[in-house]
Amino acid sequence: MLENGQPLKKTKTLRKITPQRLKNIALYYLKRFDSSVANLRSVLRRRVEEYAYFNKEFDKHEAYAWIESILEDFESYGYLNDERYGEIKVRNYLAAGKSARYIQGKMKQKGISEQVVDELLENSGYDAYESALALAKKKKIGPFRAPESRREMRNKDMAALIRAGFDYDVVCKIMGEEGLEAD
Repeated sequence: MLENGQPLKKTKTLRKITPQRLKNIALYYLKRFDSSVANLRSVLRRRVEEYAYFNKEFDKHEAYAWIESILEDFESYGYLNDERYGEIKVRNYLAAGKSARYIQGKMKQKGISEQVVDELLENSGYDAYESALALAKKKKIGPFRAPESRREMRNKDMAALIRAGFDYDVVCKIMGEEGLEAD
């Protein structure tokens, strides 16, 4: 409805945060997405922060303790497992042709330790050349580009592969120019 020609603002009403509500939020999140412990912690903390912003007398620290308890329970139930989550994500990233740097950065954002990621990459048989080739094929660049436009698009294609996190040597190998300098 309009009041003095202005639309009424709709205010967001937040439901009270309780241990059971946090548990339900976490279960609903895990039903839709696979998650690491650190990622689920940040999701739940955001919900607590949002509620605490509008309800000044709410004790955030008590809610943080509830979150830690929920996370411990979920780990013991097997709902959360960082190694399993990391393994699935690394496999998906490798299939998409992502570089080791990209994978390490993404996994760090999700709270997976660097050692675990390195171990997963080593166990998966990561090959930078194969990943770069898969990405080039997916994006139709480099050797997968139409022959008539390869020469003029070489620098752009090389830049795309380098921005994706691949080493210059690997990119040169993909472009079929191993050992040559870029123009």
